[in-house]
Amino acid sequence: MKISGAESQVMDALWRQGPLTVDGVLAQVGEAHGWQVGTVKTLITRLLHKGAIEGRREPEGYRYHPLVSRADYVQGESQSLVDRLFGGEVAPLVAHFAEHRALSPKDIKLLRQLMAELPEEEGGADDE
Repeated sequence: MKISGAESQVMDALWRQGPLTVDGVLAQVGEAHGWQVGTVKTLITRLLHKGAIEGRREPEGYRYHPLVSRADYVQGESQSLVDRLFGGEVAPLVAHFAEHRALSPKDIKLLRQLMAELPEEEGGADDE
């Protein structure tokens, strides 16, 4: 599922604070982006059509909540990025960041910890 940058702002509000009404979404993210209520309604309608959210009628109006978890969305977007730009391989992605963005000591420590926690592949072709 492709979610635009603006739509992802609505999703973030719903993941953090949901379920929310249109006014609730507007209060959470609309004002910071200069969006009017019509813009928020349009974004919500798009997300409804994509099946990313659902609305329930309540006395104060419709309340919307996500049907896609943030973790699942991030996983899909991350995999899509790696597939599109790095041929599905993570190492070139990390190399790109190491070459084009200074990795902090904290970044390096975290990467080392992550690498240490990965299971060793038995009998892999990459063993040297």
